[in-house]
Amino acid sequence: MLPKRILTIIVFAQFCCTSLWFAGNGVLAQLTEAFQLPIEVLGYLTSAVQFGFILGTLIFALLTIADRFSPSKVFFICALFGATINLGMLWGGNTLASLLTIRFMTGFFLAGIYPIGMKIAADYFEKGLGKSLGYLVGALVVGTAFPHFVNTFSAEISWKWVIGSTSTVASLGGLLLLLLVPNGPYRKAASKLDFSILQQIFKNKNFRGAAFGYFGHMWELYAFWVFVPFILEAYTTINYTTEINVPFWSFLIIGIGSLGCIAAGYFSESLGSKKVATIALLVSGICCLVSPLFFTANSWIFLAFLLFWSSMIIADSPMFSTLVAQNTSPTTKGTALTIVNCIGFALSIISIQLVSYLTTVLAPQYLFVVLGLGSVFGLISLRLNINKSDTL
Repeated sequence: MLPKRILTIIVFAQFCCTSLWFAGNGVLAQLTEAFQLPIEVLGYLTSAVQFGFILGTLIFALLTIADRFSPSKVFFICALFGATINLGMLWGGNTLASLLTIRFMTGFFLAGIYPIGMKIAADYFEKGLGKSLGYLVGALVVGTAFPHFVNTFSAEISWKWVIGSTSTVASLGGLLLLLLVPNGPYRKAASKLDFSILQQIFKNKNFRGAAFGYFGHMWELYAFWVFVPFILEAYTTINYTTEINVPFWSFLIIGIGSLGCIAAGYFSESLGSKKVATIALLVSGICCLVSPLFFTANSWIFLAFLLFWSSMIIADSPMFSTLVAQNTSPTTKGTALTIVNCIGFALSIISIQLVSYLTTVLAPQYLFVVLGLGSVFGLISLRLNINKSDTL
């Protein structure tokens, strides 16, 4: 019988450490003013984190770090380095180049946090993994939204406090995991370095279906998250009599996705991970296509739509991770989760940059329509590659 505290600690540590992800985005306006950055800096800083994460996950996957070394120790080391590097944004002599480097290196060490956290959960919860990962990805969502919440109080506190607080909680999360979560009972360590593992993993048709579905999901997710503040600002410009607290609503809209993840985890126990992933991906795709209609709606209807959409756009993530983990061997589980994250986040950079470009040529209400392509690709992949009899 596993101690009940294990999942709680893993989830809390994941929340603490993933707050580093959008630390720069949460104080973007203040960073732009303090360091005289160009207006297009949002896309640059976000993509720098994503590029760092991609390189980190690629290296971690090629070296099979998650399967050859203690996941808790890897998590702690990466949390400590990520938190320390994040503090570099406090340096008064920063330029765009130095800030991009800081965000890139933060993303690199996040590669040892997010997928490693899922690996730790998979080592503990062979049964009910969907529900466990629902909580874990939910923690990622809240961690991602946390800097926006702190920035809600920017009139009373310095942006430097936001950066300092995210680094502090990240260090705390890594330490708690190291001290209180040993290697899980279902962990099977890989005995040696094997560069052919990635090829072996992708030979599994069910694995490919889960992975490709995740890639479609990632085409939508981070582009949506990154541009939530932009869309809120655009709505108030179009509806100039409306006032919206952009940092606060950005936090709520992104953060509510945690409830979607948790709900998906519970529904997966009766419906199966594949079916829940399919429903969430379909609904979020529909939201992409109808999003222009809500820019002329009442502000409460507009905000309610974004809240609903956000809860659905992330709900399939723990389901895809569950399918990935359950369709690979125990000795390659960590590497499988890491490489899927690597490719998924590479796709997210393309969609972020595409939406960033579209802000210059399209009216803001039409920006998110293109994200619906991710849902189409993901749904086709699920239908063609994962066996109809699969109920995981």
